[in-house]
This record gives sequence, C-alpha cells and structure tokens, in this order.
Amino acid sequence: MESPYKGKTGLQRLWNALGYSLDGFRAAYQHEDAFRQEILLAALLIPLALWLPVSHAGKALMVASVLLVLVVELLNSAIEATVDRISLDNHNLAKRAKDIGSAAVLVSLINVLAVWGLVLTA
Repeated sequence: MESPYKGKTGLQRLWNALGYSLDGFRAAYQHEDAFRQEILLAALLIPLALWLPVSHAGKALMVASVLLVLVVELLNSAIEATVDRISLDNHNLAKRAKDIGSAAVLVSLINVLAVWGLVLTA
C-alpha cells in the first residue's frame, strides 16, 4: 500500500517535507540524549571552525564533518525507533541493527577527529 502523502507535488510537497523534517528534529532533540550532546558539540565546533585561521576548504571540511555526525545520529535514531516499534523483545537481529547504527555514529565521530587533526596540522 502506498502512502497517501506521496500524491503531493510542487510547493505543497516541499512545505510538507519541511514540516516533517522539523518534526524529526524536535523528536530527536526531545527523545535522544546523544543527539542533544551532539547538537551541543556542533554549537561549539562549528563557530570554532569558522573562527580558526584555516583555509576556506579546511573550514568547509571541518563544518561538514560535524554536520555528518548529526546526519548519522538522526539515521541511527530512526533505526532504533523502527526496531523498537517492531518489538521490544531481545533479538539478535535487533541488536545487530542497533549496534551497526551505533558503529556508524562512532565512525562519524572518528571522522571529526581525523578531519580536524589533518586540517589543523596542515
């Protein structure tokens, strides 16, 4: 069965998509401790990246690496919510899905360290 919302086109679709995205940010901020911590990290690191005396490309890489953490955390939170919606029972596939999502967040955080380290020591 296809979603009844798929029929929207043009500006109405864009307006609806913006509303859903803002709902997603609110839900992540309200329900996910890790997302709140990463928002704080972004609020500190993004202005710092823009202030530091590095090239424009370096600034872009530093900011992008921080934003990537937020993207991956949002996807990880969506995976966790979906798994929990299906069942709260302990199951090795549910654990695997959650652990892989968590690993993706860890890789994105390591990426921040690597990018910032390379840009700042260049």
